[in-house]
Amino acid sequence: RDLHSFPTRRSSDLYSCNPFGLDQTVTVGVISATGRSDVGIATYENFIQTDASIHPGNSGGPLVNLKGEVIGVNTAIVAAGQGIGFAIPINMVKRVVDQLVDKGKVVRGWLGVALQPLSQDLAQSLGLAGTNGAVVGSTITGSPAAQAGLQQGDVIVAYDRTPIEDYRHVQRLVAETRVGKSVTLQIVRKRQKMDVAVTIAEVPDETARRPGPSPKP
Repeated sequence: RDLHSFPTRRSSDLYSCNPFGLDQTVTVGVISATGRSDVGIATYENFIQTDASIHPGNSGGPLVNLKGEVIGVNTAIVAAGQGIGFAIPINMVKRVVDQLVDKGKVVRGWLGVALQPLSQDLAQSLGLAGTNGAVVGSTITGSPAAQAGLQQGDVIVAYDRTPIEDYRHVQRLVAETRVGKSVTLQIVRKRQKMDVAVTIAEVPDETARRPGPSPKP
């Protein structure tokens, strides 16, 4: 099932694992949030947040709903707080497993752009008050972003007609896009909206991911 179909803060979920080596242990909780990306665990984040108790030994265990359907794989907790745990969405797990079986590695989409938050002041100055987006800070030479003509200062407001929440949302959408697919970015440049077509590439080796000079807006 699509994880976003689960209501936030309403669906009661069960969390089943082996905390402290105790087999067949189940704890009960709810989904506190989906698409959580500000955890600080990894560069690419898209977690389900739950308040079901997570203890040492739980990592790798399933997060299941009341129907017994696995909706995530438990991953981490916030050490400084209680009732704040994170699980990898099952849709992401399926994609990773399929890629490992087919290709022996995980392949993620790559745009080749450094993104910055869209501040309220900047949004106001661009006539985008009340609009969310991500600001292009720089592009990498030869990357899909550079080839598509993205410029420093461009504001990405939609990705293939999906309104952008913030720069992390762009990162998630790009990473989940099939390599070779052409997508349309709606951007704002000098207060003018325009569409830019870009073909998503595969994330290159770290040695090839060197930022290059961005053209001035």
